[in-house]
Amino acid sequence: MSPAPDLGQLIAIVRTDAKSTDPLKQLSTASLTVAEIDRTTDSVLSHFVDQCRLAGHSWTEISEALGVTRQAAHKRFAITPAMDRFTPRARAITPAAQVIAGTLGHNYVGTEHLLIALFDAEGLAAKVLYSLGMRRKALLADVIELVGRGSSRAASDPVFTARGAEVISAASSEALSLGHNYVGTEHLLLALFRDEQSVGCRLLTAHGITRAAATAEVNTTLKRRGR
Repeated sequence: MSPAPDLGQLIAIVRTDAKSTDPLKQLSTASLTVAEIDRTTDSVLSHFVDQCRLAGHSWTEISEALGVTRQAAHKRFAITPAMDRFTPRARAITPAAQVIAGTLGHNYVGTEHLLIALFDAEGLAAKVLYSLGMRRKALLADVIELVGRGSSRAASDPVFTARGAEVISAASSEALSLGHNYVGTEHLLLALFRDEQSVGCRLLTAHGITRAAATAEVNTTLKRRGR
């Protein structure tokens, strides 16, 4: 196993980043550095847990590999993660999807609602979808035709389906795979392709949008922006 930075190396990094001999400045920098390490550690673990889940491994197997109880592993990784790395537009997707679901009379939030919400966020994902020929109005009509409208008495706070929650969770892994230290709407879009049986993925496919095409368009757009 490759060695992680030791204590001496981390202290040297903090002193370099602080650019000051003031102990308080160094302490403040150390706090930020440790917090960043914690976030990165969580992202790395989430990425490999996600890979295990995609490979079909059970939570029992995953918990044994992590050396924790099944309940602890499930609680930490199965529930939608903290969104500290999500951009403001990416964070807005969750409540927007809930509003869309409620408007359609659905008492759940699925991948189809997340897909529609990507347009409303007006982020990079929306630009990619427009570039690839998808339009919100046509998508909404397709969703209604495919799953129908629900009851007007549907819950005012619809809950996420397992597939919907998985998209939110997998977005962090998509960002990590692309070497990004943030999670944007584009990563949520790419996460929709992970489950080919989900409504969201089926809608994308019906519009002729593949994961390869979406990924290429994301990379092209980011290059134009200088990222």
